[in-house]
This record gives sequence, structure tokens and C-alpha cells, in this order.
Amino acid sequence: MNPTICFAHVAYQCGARWQARGAPLPFFEVRSLPELEARIGEADVLVVSGLWRNTLPERAPKLRLVQSLSAGTDQYDRAVFARHGIKLTSAAGGNAAAVSEHALAMLLGVTRNLFTARDDQHRRHWSGMKADFAVREDELAGKTAVVVGTGRIGGRLIRLLKALEMRVVGIRRDPSAGTEGADEVHGLDALPQVLPRADAVLLVCPLTPETTNLMDAARLGALKPGAILVNCARGKVVEEGALLAALDSGRLSAAALDVMVEEPLPAGSPLWSHPRVFLTPHTAGETRRYEDNVLDMLEENLRRLQAGQPLLNQVVG
Repeated sequence: MNPTICFAHVAYQCGARWQARGAPLPFFEVRSLPELEARIGEADVLVVSGLWRNTLPERAPKLRLVQSLSAGTDQYDRAVFARHGIKLTSAAGGNAAAVSEHALAMLLGVTRNLFTARDDQHRRHWSGMKADFAVREDELAGKTAVVVGTGRIGGRLIRLLKALEMRVVGIRRDPSAGTEGADEVHGLDALPQVLPRADAVLLVCPLTPETTNLMDAARLGALKPGAILVNCARGKVVEEGALLAALDSGRLSAAALDVMVEEPLPAGSPLWSHPRVFLTPHTAGETRRYEDNVLDMLEENLRRLQAGQPLLNQVVG
């Protein structure tokens, strides 16, 4: 009737935003895994993402609900939740605007040479006009984008790309679920046939067994020379060794990555210094509105939990 909420994240200001709402339910906030392990037993509801460990339910006899701070839920072992009778809900949709805009920004950044222009600025180098087409800025209008994943993020991204007069091909698990505004939509099995038409491939799909290493050597090799890859999905959707080979060969003109296989990216990774790679540190969904977007879902799910109704974005339970 009066559950205690634990907000667990290294940076997100969920506690402050909950206080701004009048703190309608009691809460506490932790910033590290040792803190979370020490206090998880006090929580009826846990709001978490990167600090989650599948051993935590053993320490949490009161825990009834985990509201993920992330849209992706691949880090949560469904069997553990089922065994302990804990419900799991995702934040799907809470970052649809943020991630779709970030993916577009990365594509524009590569296409318009904004990243290299920033490097030139720091070097106080005026590059001037460019005779070489291979290094000159380009336009997106009239080009073909392949969007892998056409859920709430992908659907919004498709609309943004269409506003730039691109031809958009959507790839989704179930093509019969709709086009989301794309010019055409296909299943995952059609990806090898679609990729040779792509000027840009934008990944915004969840990580599943079907999408793990989806962009491997064979699929990257199917791209037309000079294509661009944008990954705002999960690092493991792309096979990194094959990605580096495709960049070195010129098959890919650039890769813009918000996610990597290992995060934080190790200091020795060749991705850091590759001249055709542009990185952001898994911040596509991180905006000034994000905490409130998730807290809106949390409040609705708490209301539904009390009423015995199905929860928003329910994954387990």
C-alpha cells in the first residue's frame, strides 16, 4: 500500500526529480553497486539499469517490481524474475525522441563532416574548399537509409529521415506489423538483399539472439562501397572485428557508434583512434527530460500494480 522505492544509478537524478513531484512515496537513492547490495532489502520497488545484477533478488525479499531505466532489457535474467515473483517493466518509448534524434545527428555529423570540422577547429586548421568528392560534404536527400528496428525509436527515426527526403527501408521482426512510414518494410531475413541499396544503415533494434552480431562480415560486405553505419542499438549487434575490416577496406566510409561491445570502451581499443569512426559514450537516450519520462511510467505502473492491472511495457510478471 505504501511501497519504498530505491533509485539506483550512477548519474541519473531520479531522487531529485521524485522530490520535485512531492515524493509521493518514500524512497532512497544509491549510486554504486555496493550501496545497492547493502540496501536492496529495504526496497519494494527498484528503478535501475546499469547497476542491476541478477543476484540481487537473493538479497531482496520485499522486492515486487523492477522498473528499468533503459528501454533494452537484455541485462535482466527473466528466469530469475519469474522464480522470485518479481515484475519487470522496461522504459521503452521513454527515449524514443532522444535516440531517434541522436541517430539522425550522428548521420548528419558524418555526412556534413561536422566531426572532422570540430577536429580541425581544435587544430586551428582551415580546410577550405575541397576538390576531392571522396572527402567533400554530402547531402541526404534522395539517398536510401535502412533502419533496422522499427519500434517507437525506429518509427520516429523513419519520420525524421523522410522529412529529409530520403528513401527509407525498414527492417523489423514482423513486417506485417506496419511500415511506420517507411517506403517499404521487410523482415530480418531480407537484410542481405536490402543492404546493397543502402547509403546508410541505422541500427535501433533491441539486442536479441537474432540481432546479436547481425552486422557481421557477410552483411557488412553486402553494403555498397562508401556506405555509413550508425549504431544506437547495442554494441553486440555489430561484430567489431568485421566492422574495423570494413572500415579499413573502404566498404564503409564511416561508422558512428553510440554503443560498443565493451563499455566503457577500453583505452586500447582501435575504435578510439580510427579516422573513420565517430563515438559518443552511450548517451543517445540521455537528455534533460529522461528521468521524468521514466518517472511518468513508474507512477502509472505503481497505480496499475495497486489496481491489479497489466503494467506498461511489462516484460516479466
